[in-house]
Amino acid sequence: MKFAHVYNEIERPSKAIIEGFRGISSATAHEASGKKGALTGAIKPIAAGMKVCGPALTVLCRSKDNLMLHKAIAVAQPGDVLVVATEDRAEAGFWGEIMTVSAQANGIAGLVIDNCVRDAEDIIASGFPVFSRGLSIRGTVKGSLGLINHPTVCGEYLVYPGDIVLGDDDGVVIIAREEAAEVLENSIARMEDEALEIEEDISKGKLTAHFFRDLLDELGLREE
Repeated sequence: MKFAHVYNEIERPSKAIIEGFRGISSATAHEASGKKGALTGAIKPIAAGMKVCGPALTVLCRSKDNLMLHKAIAVAQPGDVLVVATEDRAEAGFWGEIMTVSAQANGIAGLVIDNCVRDAEDIIASGFPVFSRGLSIRGTVKGSLGLINHPTVCGEYLVYPGDIVLGDDDGVVIIAREEAAEVLENSIARMEDEALEIEEDISKGKLTAHFFRDLLDELGLREE
């Protein structure tokens, strides 16, 4: 395969699997996947209550240059989540109100970016979910080619195009596309187990340490 800056065709999980993850928290999916896929906690929703779920469309932007983000909006299919890395940590507002309007018009499900955004008030009012390292009023340029739909390190984790992106108030987790069905099954089982056993026992007054008595004894815990 010849090199291309942009790959327009990627494999995505089935719609049924994506829908299944909408009722799963990021923390549950992280645990159910063997504690894999968590992006750095520095990447947070710009407002409480934001949630995102969908296949990753990966983007690499050059330093303080958001040209490829504009291209990504055109490449993305409805339901995709833009997962964006930048060449370096040079802070800028890579995304704003106009791009949000364009993304929503094209059915994009959300944005996860390992840098900053701006126009926060307008983005929040739009209801478009954005997860970023923070806010910055510093502007960007449009003069350099980056990459779209290449494996990309975002939030200290290697993300492949088509991986599932799941984000909420706790953070963002990436589920490998090839493992998505298994992780979804494990997530549902984990939720059912917790609902039927642990939460019921805790509601009756049992402390969480009750579940770890054997481990505490094994580790040699001493009390007086």
